[in-house]
Amino acid sequence: MPDTMPITLRGLATVTLWADDVAAARAWYAGALGVEPYFQRPDAELPAYVEFRIGDHEDELGIIDRRWAPPGLGQPPGGAVVHWHVDDVAATIAALEARGATVLMPLTVREAGFVTAAVQDPFGNILGLMHNPHWLEKSGAAE
Repeated sequence: MPDTMPITLRGLATVTLWADDVAAARAWYAGALGVEPYFQRPDAELPAYVEFRIGDHEDELGIIDRRWAPPGLGQPPGGAVVHWHVDDVAATIAALEARGATVLMPLTVREAGFVTAAVQDPFGNILGLMHNPHWLEKSGAAE
C-alpha cells in the first residue's frame, strides 16, 4: 500500500461540551472561568451554542445543546478527558467543587512535576486538570 500523507494534529481548535440547559452551563462556566462567552447562537436569550476563549492561547471551549450530540453518544459522564493546564491543581479542584463540580479522578502527583485530576461539571462533562511542566516550557510561561 502506498504511503499517504500523515494526519498532523496541530493543536486543539475547540473543546466541545454538552448541556441540556445551555444558559445554565454558560452561567456556570462564565463564573468558573471568570470570562463571558465571546460567541453565542442563535442569541444570548436562548443559546443553543456558546463559546469561550480561555487561557494563554485563547483556546476555545464550546458548549452545545445536548439535542445536537452525535447519535449514540453515551450518557454523562463520558467522552474523552481533555486535560487543561492549571498552575495549581488542588486550588482549581477546590474552586470548581465550590461551584458544584464533583471530583471524578482525584489529584494524583506523577513523576517529573506532573499533577493530574478530573472533575465532573454539573452538566455531566469531564474537565481534566493538569499541572504540566512541558506545557509551561513550550508556551514560554514561567512556573
